[in-house]
Amino acid sequence: MMRSAFLSLVLAALLFFGKAAYAQLTIEITGGGANQIPIAVLTFAGEDRLPRKITDIVEADLQRSGRFRMQYAGGINPVPTEPSQIDFGEWRNRNADALVIGTAQPMPDGRFEVRFRLLDVTRQEQLLGLGYTLAPAQLRLTAHKIADAIYEKLTGERGVFATRIAYVVKQAGRYELKVADADGENAQTALASREPIISPAWAPDGSRIAYVSFESKRPVVYVHSLTTGRRQVVANFRGSNSAPAWSPDGKQLAVVLSRDGPSQIYLMNADGSNVRRITHSQAIDTEPFFSADGQFIYFTSDRSGGPQIYRMPAAGGDPQRLTFEGSYNVSPRVSPDGKLLAYVTRNSGRFQLAVMDLQSRQVQILTDTQRDESPSFAPNGRIILYGTDLGGRPVLAAVSADGRVRQRLSVQAAEVREPAWGPYPPD
Repeated sequence: MMRSAFLSLVLAALLFFGKAAYAQLTIEITGGGANQIPIAVLTFAGEDRLPRKITDIVEADLQRSGRFRMQYAGGINPVPTEPSQIDFGEWRNRNADALVIGTAQPMPDGRFEVRFRLLDVTRQEQLLGLGYTLAPAQLRLTAHKIADAIYEKLTGERGVFATRIAYVVKQAGRYELKVADADGENAQTALASREPIISPAWAPDGSRIAYVSFESKRPVVYVHSLTTGRRQVVANFRGSNSAPAWSPDGKQLAVVLSRDGPSQIYLMNADGSNVRRITHSQAIDTEPFFSADGQFIYFTSDRSGGPQIYRMPAAGGDPQRLTFEGSYNVSPRVSPDGKLLAYVTRNSGRFQLAVMDLQSRQVQILTDTQRDESPSFAPNGRIILYGTDLGGRPVLAAVSADGRVRQRLSVQAAEVREPAWGPYPPD
């Protein structure tokens, strides 16, 4: 009975889609972090000649992180471009601890040179100064890189504004695997199908996505190149083929196959060759996920009677049970630093996102929603993207790993599922 119920819940999660639209994701911040840094981002001199103001994107990135409190930056004429032109006393009166100024100058070849400076208002000194040469089509990426640089300098942590996310929407029987910037804009369709697309997983270099497609009326695992659009079938065995997960070096995939009986975890090369089984139980073993160091695979199993989370050596071996609180714990995802385990737990009848400190084994429930699923860490480990329901409508949401900052990402009149946060872009 337990196994049947578990399978039914998994199947329901996989196929729970509804009407969707082609609009961009929009983000609503529903909580703020403690000890926010007050910062003002001034309009860059000359950026009105760009297709869009870089500073609008930078400011939105910083505000969305929950780590900054944006201060009013208007009413300054002329716009300063050098520290010597700054009246630091005025910015202290405006309660700004940090200030961003910059320029955007056109070049003869049609590109732009963008330079910015990050200033410490209290000490009246420059903290950072960088320049970029960009084509107009690279405007958004450059703005995200500027925000990342500011974020890292002021917080000591690497920013994730220049990363991408993947997710699935559906409209009128049409499923689409979307890839967008981390702020939900610039969404592109990687794959469209009349059948469900589930479980997208990013390759470590960000150039490929593995996923499960039902276009042949059964689940098949594909690897899809985002640069060429070409894709390859890597698991199409008898029974179910599901839940692909990349090894940290990008050379292997862990997948779940039922070709030999109940669902078990297998390893294969990224091209689908050299398939070998690494779990050997009569239970349902599913949802594998590699630790960032490649030493372990975390997975969900009902071998104890109900779904719980286990960890085993990546090459196979004796599993160790990790979750003991509650009768239903699924979808393990480990933070990039290996310190936190995010998963979905059933709590008083609600399916909520939780994190476990893997050293102390202390558990914190991060959400107060009813039906959370598919957690995915940002590459810096600070934010977790996940699927949930809002008023009965599936949306994406994000929460900081400490639970203080919360966001909702939605498409108007759409249902959005299966989020996956991509890796850092190549330098």
